[in-house]
Amino acid sequence: QVQLVESGGGLVQAGGSLTLSCAASGRTFSSYFLGWFRQAPGKEREFVSAISWDGVTTNFADSAKGRFTISRDNAKNTVYLRMNSLKPEDTAVYYCAADVGYFGIDPTRYQYWGQGTQVTVSG
Repeated sequence: QVQLVESGGGLVQAGGSLTLSCAASGRTFSSYFLGWFRQAPGKEREFVSAISWDGVTTNFADSAKGRFTISRDNAKNTVYLRMNSLKPEDTAVYYCAADVGYFGIDPTRYQYWGQGTQVTVSG
């Protein structure tokens, strides 16, 4: 069982940066693959980025490539999403997700989810 709590969202101007954090409970955090998703009003939840259990392999949506960075600190049971050059279209609720064997783009494949944190980018 893993419980995930996101933080770090907020209001930022276009071109600005934010770092989201996702703190996890549980002693087996290092065994989980972790992903970030986002959902804007009226839209489906979409993949943003994911990272393997050891932090070696990462995936990014095309919209995030070159602007976002994902990392994890297994000693702190935390995964981070650094977002640079933010655009108004990045406005959404951002969710952290975990799974023991999957870190792809399909949200239905992730077993655990956080409650989300709002990111609003003003133009």
